Amino acid sequence: MEKKFRITVEGKQYVVAVEDISTEDAQNLYPTPGIMNVAPAAVTAPVAPATLAAASGPAAAPAAAGAGDEVAPLGGVVQNIHVSVGQVVNEGDKLVSLEAMKMVTHVMAKRGGKVTNIAVKPGDPVDAGQVLLSIG
Repeated sequence: MEKKFRITVEGKQYVVAVEDISTEDAQNLYPTPGIMNVAPAAVTAPVAPATLAAASGPAAAPAAAGAGDEVAPLGGVVQNIHVSVGQVVNEGDKLVSLEAMKMVTHVMAKRGGKVTNIAVKPGDPVDAGQVLLSIG
């Protein structure tokens, strides 16, 4: 059933039509909880990591991190690499800058040593946990 009302907003009058949905017909739009029969979703086995790596290429699968590896704390894009192979770094030195959602995160050395390998370059997208570089 529709009713008309006159309302005033900031001194201006409007005529609005309002439909009463409290009738029994309108209540049928929303069934009583628990009365709908829904088939359970099919459960599938997860895809093996080797299958994912083969499907998306070797660059997309992050390598397993070793003892001296510095990894990305979050997914993003490598903005700058502040060290080079052979450079000696101390714990707390800035290694790599990552950009994610217009925010820059600096990856700091967790230990001191010599940079033995750099696995990324500026502009590379990285996933959380992906190896960025190695310190020996």
